[in-house]
Parts: sequence; structure tokens; C-alpha cells
Amino acid sequence: MGIKRTEDKIQKTPNLSVNIAGLKLKNPVMTASGTFGYGEEYSEFVDLNKLGAIVVKGLSLIPKDGNPTPRVVETPAGMLNAIGLQNVGIKAFIKGKLPFLRQFQTPVIANFFGDSIDEYVRAAGELSSADGIHALEMNISCPNKQAGWIVFGTDPKIMEQVIAAVRRTTALPLIVKLSPNVTDIGFMSKVAENSGADAISLINTITGMVVNIKERKPVLANITGGLSGPAIRPVAVRMVWEVYKSVRIPIIGMGGIMTANDALEFLIAGARAVAVGTANFVNPTATIEIIQGIERFLAEDGLSDINEIIGSLITGDLNHDMP
Repeated sequence: MGIKRTEDKIQKTPNLSVNIAGLKLKNPVMTASGTFGYGEEYSEFVDLNKLGAIVVKGLSLIPKDGNPTPRVVETPAGMLNAIGLQNVGIKAFIKGKLPFLRQFQTPVIANFFGDSIDEYVRAAGELSSADGIHALEMNISCPNKQAGWIVFGTDPKIMEQVIAAVRRTTALPLIVKLSPNVTDIGFMSKVAENSGADAISLINTITGMVVNIKERKPVLANITGGLSGPAIRPVAVRMVWEVYKSVRIPIIGMGGIMTANDALEFLIAGARAVAVGTANFVNPTATIEIIQGIERFLAEDGLSDINEIIGSLITGDLNHDMP
């Protein structure tokens, strides 16, 4: 633990390190998939060694061009996107992007997806065999063509099957990223835990739509898109709290985190780490400012360890002990 010297006393720097399924992070702030590229794009603005973890843009077995444009539109207190999971593909990532990330002392978490159970399994296998990947984040907010394009993350039986299949494939910590577009997020998180997830991340974007009233048609070429930004933060905090009451595995909270105070809401509600997404687009140094702000909050509150506030929400309900 570092030491800061002041004029009046010696003050210990609060411990910010957290553990996610055996993966030790120097602090609880990571990047959200799809908002930080593959890391190198932001390295001019952010010292990647200072981040808790880098979560890279979602990867698939083969490269994807994504949806037609326009595919991004600003909304009140947020944005709507329908990028369509554009990415370079797993092989190109391992060969051309991962070597850059290996030079940093920051864990790399590979987000991945597929449109069939077989694709998920093959993707997890290829990523697990690559040097320099420390954990996998499984995006189950994708359509499953084997089940008539039902979204993996909204059907508990299909979700159980795909998570269990990936669990048998990898020995890396497996984080399952849940869809918020469900009736009971607590129940779905329990399904993920029972199927083999080591940790849960939430929330993914909320489905939304913007209409051009002059032309009377959707602004996005895809018609609908994913809403992110401060507008969804109260929903995300509520869902993190509900999941915290339902599972024993660690939670990574995300959804509209712009400041340290925003991040602290998630931690107090039960998240053990947080991911910063849309904020990176408007403030490339947001992650670093949030880390500094959390440390400042702990010091001002006389707290020596970030873990003292995780799950400390006072509601009058029965206590939910830490796992």
C-alpha cells in the first residue's frame, strides 16, 4: 500500500485492488467492450497501466462489417448505437492487436460472441489458447439462429446451454454479460451462475429507437439500437442491486458511468468492479479521472480499502453477506 506525505501527517493510500474470480485488478475500473477499441486507440490519452482491466471490442470467429449507416445517434443524456458488432475477427485480433496489449501490466479481457452455440465454443477455445488474455467476457445479447433467432440472453434454457458449453471449453475466468431486456434479471443471473459463470457483467444497452419526424422514418438504418449513457444509469444500478441479492459470484457494473460518484453507486449497490463505456467518447481520460475520484472519496471518508464499500447499501432489507 503506498504512502502519501502531507504537511501534518503520513496518510496511507487506500487499497483499490479487487478480485474478480481469481483475477486480481489493481483497481475496480475497467473499460466497457465496444467503447475503447482494442486499447491502442486510446493509449495516446490514457496510461493503460493505470486501468484495472482492458475489455476489448467484441470479437467473432470471422470479421464483421457491422450494420449500414447511419448507426449512431445522440439522444438526451446518452446515445443510441446499432454498430452491429463490427470487428476484425479473432485471428486478426490475436495476430495484430494483442501483441500491443502484452506490453502492459493490465489484465486483458476478451469480449466475444456468436450466433450459434458452436460459434461461441470455437471462439472461446481460440481466445483461451492465446497468450496475453486473462479472462473472457461472453456477450449473450446475440440472436441464436439455431433457435429461430431467439436472443441467447433472454431464454433461460438456451442461455444455460451456451454458458455450460463454453464453461467446458475454457479454464479462464468466464464473465457472462447479461441482457437488461428481460423480466427478471435476478433469475437470469442465477441461471448464469448455475451454468458455470465465474462473474457477471451488466447491463448491456437497452433497446431503443429514434424517429426523424420530418421524414417519418427511423434515424438508424437498423431501425432500433442500443441505448447507453447517463439515461440508463438508474436502471443499471437497480439491476446490479437485484443481481447482488441473487448470486454469490462477483458483479461488474456498467451503464452510464461518467464520474467517480457514478461508479461508487454501483460499488455500493454490490458491484465489485465497474466498466466505463459511453464516457470514453466524450472524455477520453474518463477512466483515469474515475479511478482518482474513487481514491479521493475513500481517503476523505477515512476508508482504507475499496472492499469496505462494496455491497454496503443500506435499505432495511436482510443483510446480503459478501461472497
